[in-house]
Amino acid sequence: MTGADRPPAAEGREHGDVVDARGLRCPLPVIRLAAAARDRAAGTRLTVWSTDPAARLDVPAWARMRGHAVVAEEPLPRSGDADAWAITVELGG
Repeated sequence: MTGADRPPAAEGREHGDVVDARGLRCPLPVIRLAAAARDRAAGTRLTVWSTDPAARLDVPAWARMRGHAVVAEEPLPRSGDADAWAITVELGG
């Protein structure tokens, strides 16, 4: 994905990766995020893009249960999806 393809919430991130779960329904955004986090080091930031309203509750709940922290949550205004959100999780140890 080029910088021109990325919604503004993902631009300029120094580290981390994006899990694009737009169009997927519960529980798939969390499943995709968990798979991406599986072999990552503590301190890694992963951002999940989701259009599923449940992800705004499910991702923070998953993060708490796994010892991670939600560090940002913001809309993706130019994503093409009216209700798309970017939720960034910093992985714990």
